[in-house]
Amino acid sequence: MKKLLLLALACLPAATIAQQSARVTDPVELINPLMGTASKPSLSNGNTYPAIALPWGMNFWTPQTGRMGDGWQYTYDADKILGFKQTHQPSPWMNDYGMFSIFPETGKLKLNEKERASWFSHKAEIVKPYYYSVYLADYDVTTEITPTERAASFRFTFPKSDSSHIVIDAFDKGSYIKIIPGEQKIVGYSTKNSGAVPANFKNYFVIYVDKPFALASAWHDWKKDDGQLEYTGDHAGAVITLKTTNGEQVHLKVASSFVSIEQAELNLKRELADDKFEVTCQKAKDTWNKTLSRLNVEGGTVEQTKTFYSSLYRMLFFPNKMYEIDAKGEKIHYSPFNGKVMSGYLFAGTGFWDTFRALYPFLNLVYPSINKEMQEGLINDYKEGGWLPEWSSPGYADCMIGNNSASVVAEAYLKGMRGYDIETLYQALKHGANNEGPNATGRRGVQYYNTLGYVPYNVKINENAARTLEYAYDDFAIYQLGKALGKPKSEIEIYKKRSQNYRNIFDPQTKLMRGKNQDGTFETPFNPFKWGDAFTEGNSWHYSWGVFHDIQGLINLMGGKQQFAAKLDSVFSMPPTFDDSYYGGVIHEIREMQIANMGQYAHGNQPIQHMIYLYNHAGQPWKTQYWARETMNKLYKATPDGYCGDEDNGQTSAWYIFSAMGFYPVTPASDQYVLGAPLFKKVTINLENGKTVTITAPNNSAANKYVNSLTIDGKPYTNNWVSHKGLLSGAELNFDMIATPNKERGTKDADVPFSMSNEK
Repeated sequence: MKKLLLLALACLPAATIAQQSARVTDPVELINPLMGTASKPSLSNGNTYPAIALPWGMNFWTPQTGRMGDGWQYTYDADKILGFKQTHQPSPWMNDYGMFSIFPETGKLKLNEKERASWFSHKAEIVKPYYYSVYLADYDVTTEITPTERAASFRFTFPKSDSSHIVIDAFDKGSYIKIIPGEQKIVGYSTKNSGAVPANFKNYFVIYVDKPFALASAWHDWKKDDGQLEYTGDHAGAVITLKTTNGEQVHLKVASSFVSIEQAELNLKRELADDKFEVTCQKAKDTWNKTLSRLNVEGGTVEQTKTFYSSLYRMLFFPNKMYEIDAKGEKIHYSPFNGKVMSGYLFAGTGFWDTFRALYPFLNLVYPSINKEMQEGLINDYKEGGWLPEWSSPGYADCMIGNNSASVVAEAYLKGMRGYDIETLYQALKHGANNEGPNATGRRGVQYYNTLGYVPYNVKINENAARTLEYAYDDFAIYQLGKALGKPKSEIEIYKKRSQNYRNIFDPQTKLMRGKNQDGTFETPFNPFKWGDAFTEGNSWHYSWGVFHDIQGLINLMGGKQQFAAKLDSVFSMPPTFDDSYYGGVIHEIREMQIANMGQYAHGNQPIQHMIYLYNHAGQPWKTQYWARETMNKLYKATPDGYCGDEDNGQTSAWYIFSAMGFYPVTPASDQYVLGAPLFKKVTINLENGKTVTITAPNNSAANKYVNSLTIDGKPYTNNWVSHKGLLSGAELNFDMIATPNKERGTKDADVPFSMSNEK
């Protein structure tokens, strides 16, 4: 009973579940950070881990169930914990960098991670974004953690023991540890990483313990080095031994820095100061509630509300801050591009192939000031490394395709970001569009794309058709930005022309996108169900819709709206047939499509996620409404298996959040969102500029999933889109929801969303 009482923190109120129509006042308590953690390499239900952190914080903390170096660092089905790890991991596929762990023990000392691992149960685990607690059964110790942006506070509750230990593991591949008993302090660094860093990369840390050490020793290679208080080598660690009374609480204050041990000390003093554990916990909770309160939902089920805020939580981590505040109060960062300490902002940990689609559009609408910082960080990426990243982890990671930094940069400016060096970013976009860079930067196959109008199938450049489609949209984004900046027509017309290159790989026979050889012939034989090869983590049925900027042009190629809508219908009506020969086996994305029972619709991966909204362009918006609701209900839940594929740095969550609000950014580098249908009776968006967007649907229910009519600010509205500018001015959208489709509303040519082919 006593142990249970120890868990009753002042900042942890009794759980209260809002009734269906109630306004959420404590949204952080509805979040399940374990959503998506029941995953493995062969089947992703999110591939997430519980991040105990602040929004966009430099450091996250997570209980570690996977071995050192395992990207699946926490999995719900595990039954042992072997450390509490500082992590910066954006994805298990990317793995981690700059990590170290802390772990309490009692009794005989066990250093080896396999031997020291303790049994635990989810029944004795509390997981909040701002607080984590778990009972380690093998040691009779309770661990609690609460975070700041660059630091954390730990509390260990020990039993009576002369042999209570705290083990610090700085991990292998190069680390350093130093114990300073007189100051009850441990310092060190870890260099462990997964690439994309210079040779001098280090994550420095400092740890203070609020109890004198009875014994202390460095260790290395899983062996204690008695009498040694300092060690540098492949795998360094420290252990301190304490004498504890029953129920004694030992507190640790921990901070880190990519710059120096001295900077880690500054981070600790600035963020933790003399605060007690409960004070830090309350501050973290308040930060989460303030950040989450930009969105308020009412009138959904308890499950829907939990899923909404659990998804929103996932969207507020990446890219995360890599910048720090020095002794003069100036922003500085360690550069993963040149290995130097530089001034200004820096962010890391995102792949634009995923996040340009909905995550960045969401930031531009709801959290523009943090995206302004991110844009300034991109300027530093370019100045220090010579390229904009396409995947940063934390430097240039050689992963995925496309030149989608163009969309991220262009959209931010087009949607109102100002006060940063957009001219340098524009030059960076042109540089990336016309050159092939290292580690997925620039455009692979650019010489073919710029001369032939496509990347050929038979020139040993993989995923060539997918590259062509993404480059075409990226060219549209550059063209849009160039226009907004008043660049001369002679300079930007080439990007307008190249934005139509998607046409060059459209096969009029199959009416699908298809790899094309250098001589202009299509790849033969052609199997539209073949994953990979000409496409990226998908097949032709997934990528053929990837003309984000010119759906009308695609409609024309397919023979008109009826034929286009029928083709969309086919995605759901076909069986989940697949050809995995390119990979030599079933990759997890294939399996996730196969088991979802939605035909060829592969929502668990990004290329097709916007496709549901394209019925609006074909004059059949009720089908968008149906499939959006079906996907939200079927494929998302605030449970460990709550996603249907990789969550991917907020993108899959962003699809849900936008769809639940009733619209989606099909063309990010435009001013429009394409309408679906809201999930809740009421959604309030509290914009950063002080304005409010209110989305009401009083008749909304499980049955009433279709839009009968819509008014905006009290006036009838028939278009299948709403404008970003209009929302920023504040707006009231009122949806009249019904149980049967209204096949008249939104069906006129004048109602369709933006397409480049319709521009006057």
